[in-house]
Amino acid sequence: MNIKDIARIAKVGVSTVSRVLNNHPDVSDETREKVWQIIKENNYIPNNSARVLKQTNTRNIGVLVKGVFNPFFSEILKIISGGVESAGYTMILQHHNNENDIDTLLGFIKEKRLQGVICLGGNFLELDDEHLENVDAAIVLVSVDLVRIKNLKKCSSISINNKKAAYETIEYLINNGHEHIGMVLGDKKDIGVGRERFEGYISALESYDIEFKEQYIIYGQYDSGTAYKNTKELLEKQKDITAIFCTSDIMAIGVAKAIFDSGYKLGEGISLIGFDGMDIAKYYEPSITTVKQPKYEMSNLSIELLLKLLNRETKNQHIILPVELVQGGSCSRNKCLGTGL
Repeated sequence: MNIKDIARIAKVGVSTVSRVLNNHPDVSDETREKVWQIIKENNYIPNNSARVLKQTNTRNIGVLVKGVFNPFFSEILKIISGGVESAGYTMILQHHNNENDIDTLLGFIKEKRLQGVICLGGNFLELDDEHLENVDAAIVLVSVDLVRIKNLKKCSSISINNKKAAYETIEYLINNGHEHIGMVLGDKKDIGVGRERFEGYISALESYDIEFKEQYIIYGQYDSGTAYKNTKELLEKQKDITAIFCTSDIMAIGVAKAIFDSGYKLGEGISLIGFDGMDIAKYYEPSITTVKQPKYEMSNLSIELLLKLLNRETKNQHIILPVELVQGGSCSRNKCLGTGL
């Protein structure tokens, strides 16, 4: 079977199948799923991988990154890349924006004949050991949802407790007199870490008997410009907001600018807290308070754990790391404490 056969069965052009195999974005989700289903049913291996399969022993470690551009993952990637090279392996990097992260992972392992893979981000809520039953590669998931993965025995994970981190962040704002707290999420389709942070936000409000207001929630698409635009609109409509929590520092930069351009003083008129602990947050003026993820520990642990799994020196494990609230000038006590404003 070749690519023409796949195209004929799927009733699409050969070029469409090629774009699916190469993860091009200009293919509809319906067509992409249909093509991948036919590929799996026929155990088709793309020609560009056949040469790899002829090798008797590959030393390839894959890094699968969710999102074409994610500055937080870029910083982690630098450390992982150095660790892979030092261990004598070849790193194969693949970015993707596919909705089905599980199929993308399995296809990546098979096509590149990987001995191990590190996944940065992605939604693996439906992942179970049955999916990995015929997979020999070592797998380490980094910065993914931990609701279901903690019981998996055929892969490892390194994460933070996103719900707890968000809860404690909102609790911090509440204890500093803020009750009208806006939230900037990334994407409506994010059912992984974004959802966990949103659940932490809701849970904190409930714990302190503060009414949840859906109109306080906006989406920034993990982009400074989009976060800026939507925050400007939010502040025009919701004049009572005194604090905003962003689920990424990249969006927080856009929000900070929107706060200033809306006539407020950042940290006094409206407080702001970001998430990730990226260097860019401390160089903004005033510096942005942020929930710092332990990116260096995440990076080093991911490659160390993967190499130990490859050498059969350890079993799969699920590690949850702590976060730290890094104080900046963007957050202060609400001067209207006790007034309900």
